Amino acid sequence: MTQGTLFFDVARIIKTKQPKAFVLENVKNLKSHDKGNTFNVIIKTLTEQLGYHIDYKVIDGQSWVPQHRERIVIVGFKEPTLFSLDNIVYPPKGEIKLSHILHRTNGNEPYLDHDQDKYFNHKKNMIQDKYTLTDHLWDYLQRYAEKHKAAGNGFGFGLVTEDDIARTLSARYYKDGSEILVFQGKRKNPRRLTPRECARLMGYPDDFIIPVSDTRAYKQFGNSVIVPLFHTIADAIKPYIK
Repeated sequence: MTQGTLFFDVARIIKTKQPKAFVLENVKNLKSHDKGNTFNVIIKTLTEQLGYHIDYKVIDGQSWVPQHRERIVIVGFKEPTLFSLDNIVYPPKGEIKLSHILHRTNGNEPYLDHDQDKYFNHKKNMIQDKYTLTDHLWDYLQRYAEKHKAAGNGFGFGLVTEDDIARTLSARYYKDGSEILVFQGKRKNPRRLTPRECARLMGYPDDFIIPVSDTRAYKQFGNSVIVPLFHTIADAIKPYIK
């Protein structure tokens, strides 16, 4: 939202269209960027220049999906309201595990006409081999993690099972998948999530068509919002704009 002059493009649209309400989303660190100056400019622009009444809150998406994803949500209203993001009832965090979004290898994986066997081999009940890390990449990631661990840094890959909550899916996931690697047993290298699993991790239903390459899909889902979270917020906003 704030990269370059993007926020001011958003502000220009709000000024021109004068919506009854709007919802903005960005990374949690927006509040602390440039010692808080960036966020202060955003808030002053929305309130003092555009005349909106706003509320904001950092919300973790793992109430809706098995992913730790903290994002700041800003809601603005043209007229004063009693709306508060604190009054929304959020599901408990961490109750939904990765087993809810991973491909099922027990014969229960649904066959999707728009995916066919692109991500999952339904005859063999297995994820396509291309998502398993090569020996070279897996060795590199392990050496990279050991190097930073020895230096006292926290950088490294995130190895998960179906009982876990994933790290934040990022737009760089297409590079090596290191932040979310699915454990496949000690005899097999871990694997990336497939684009369909990434879609599920962001809360998209299985009828959502993925028409792009894996690389573009990873980038787009890494930049996406968590769909059911913003569905919840939209439902909470509706009574105040009707």
